[in-house]
Amino acid sequence: MKVCWLRFCWLLLILCCKENRPIPEPGPNEVLLRMHSVGICGSDVHYWQHGRIGDFVVKDPLVLGHEASGTVIKVGSGVTHLQPGDRVAIEPGVPREIDEFCKLGRYNLSPTIFFCATPPDDGNLCRYYKHSASFCYKLPDNVTFEEGALVEPLSVGIHACRRAGVTLGSKVFVSGAGPIGLVNVLVAKMMGAAVVVVTDLSASRLQKAKEIGADFTIQVKNETPQEVASKVESLLGCMPEITVECTGVQACIQAGIYATRSGGTLVLVGLGPEMVTVPIVNAAVREVDIKGIFRYCNTWPMAIALLASKRINVKPLVTHRFPLEKALEAFETTKRGEGIKVMLKCDPTDHNP
Repeated sequence: MKVCWLRFCWLLLILCCKENRPIPEPGPNEVLLRMHSVGICGSDVHYWQHGRIGDFVVKDPLVLGHEASGTVIKVGSGVTHLQPGDRVAIEPGVPREIDEFCKLGRYNLSPTIFFCATPPDDGNLCRYYKHSASFCYKLPDNVTFEEGALVEPLSVGIHACRRAGVTLGSKVFVSGAGPIGLVNVLVAKMMGAAVVVVTDLSASRLQKAKEIGADFTIQVKNETPQEVASKVESLLGCMPEITVECTGVQACIQAGIYATRSGGTLVLVGLGPEMVTVPIVNAAVREVDIKGIFRYCNTWPMAIALLASKRINVKPLVTHRFPLEKALEAFETTKRGEGIKVMLKCDPTDHNP
């Protein structure tokens, strides 16, 4: 019975979009939003399929969705910077308290942070949603709702490339050409990377990487991690100073260590098994710095400015669109790995980008 009940809850992760719930009332420092566009993330699919990610376990029906934008329709009594009619991008992580991490400006590391669609916190794949006004950012007129929703994955790329230290002239290896790998390509090139090489299993995703600015691509087949690293070096003419690993796959992490130049930096973005075997001594004796990232912080204003100025174009990442009523079909599409970014349209009167 326990297994069946859990499976029932997991199914509700998707089917809850058909459940009628009361329209929430915003608190003093909150806004009520009519949702417009919500992107499907790999973590959403993982919760749907497995009911957990690491220590975050689904115990009750959960609303998914954290890549989102919408329109303000009501503001709380304490809100002054937003008004009804404003189009906004939503930062899904909201600190619940001003702890040591908030004081350091690294609020993403706060252990008590609210985060959309991470148990037990509901996400925003729904018609109406309330959120902290301080974490809703007004969109310029020339930035679409879909671009606003894509600020979330774009923020992962910004945070990763900041942590990596990408700068003018950097030679960068991006492992994985899924949505997160692709936004890292976009951000690395915008930050001044001279050359970016991308690896993946999928030829179509590598083609998309080339279209958005990757200089070289490698389709991985049966190569060992050392062989992949050798191919990266051969294409670049040297070992990259920076590797951004976006898959979480053990062999890819190994390839990232072998590929990175001595004294360089490997940033782990993809999340895989809790325990992996890696050539840690190889990294240690060559002083390869290994850094992790957890979501992002202080990125929304920068991301929106980049979109508004057209310095970064995320529009090609959206390959599929579905109305909210077809959420299950949208999730199945994402699960099969079709396209790049699947977008759900929550406003029945407006399915435009």
